[in-house]
Amino acid sequence: MTRHQKRLSVPNSWPVERKTDTFTVKAGAGPHGEAGVPLVVLLRDVLGYVDSTKEARYALNNDSVLVNGDAVSDEQRPIGMFDILAFPERGEFFRVFPDEGGRLALTSVDEEAAGSRLGKITNKSVVPGGAVQLTLHDGANVRVEADTPYDTKDSIVVDNETKEVVAHFEYKEGALVTAVAGQHAGRIGEVDDIDVTLGSGSNTVFVGDDEDGYETVEEYLVVIDENFTGDDAEEAGDSDE
Repeated sequence: MTRHQKRLSVPNSWPVERKTDTFTVKAGAGPHGEAGVPLVVLLRDVLGYVDSTKEARYALNNDSVLVNGDAVSDEQRPIGMFDILAFPERGEFFRVFPDEGGRLALTSVDEEAAGSRLGKITNKSVVPGGAVQLTLHDGANVRVEADTPYDTKDSIVVDNETKEVVAHFEYKEGALVTAVAGQHAGRIGEVDDIDVTLGSGSNTVFVGDDEDGYETVEEYLVVIDENFTGDDAEEAGDSDE
């Protein structure tokens, strides 16, 4: 199995130039599946903190890079949507967020915001003992009490240290959402209408924003809170502390 990835065939979400070189680093096994960007690509090509894979390995061996609160030593560790990338020695913290066009970008956040991360619930199941297990968009699992009001398509905020849920955002009309895929990726707005499709087809959602609004499929949307808009607004009123 090859250890390299051709630049021309990387996923559209990867923030790399496709015609500068033939190859780039291949993502290792881990969260986010094929959409995950190798950590070294962000360190080298996006942030410019290192010039080579060798330098990246040295930095990671010193536990100077944290992903979602945990020190990472694998330069190929996949990084994806809503991950928190922290450099404590530099006092720099970033959230991975899709920009317009669908490419993953790093958004600077403060240390407090870097203490937790957002996750979209993609599956909900009951595990032995009666607890409920929530599976998030990146494959991570979170166990919660059986009577908690979380459902698929909702979003939760997980504390990076305790791994406990600290906020909940319900998917419904009026919810603040962002498109993370498709031609409207990166656009933020409120759900105006959810058109339920009978059968196995995807529900269609109309989202209102500062422009003319847009229509997309339900799977492309993630519920967020107002901290993601870049405004100094309070958290959305429907969050559960």
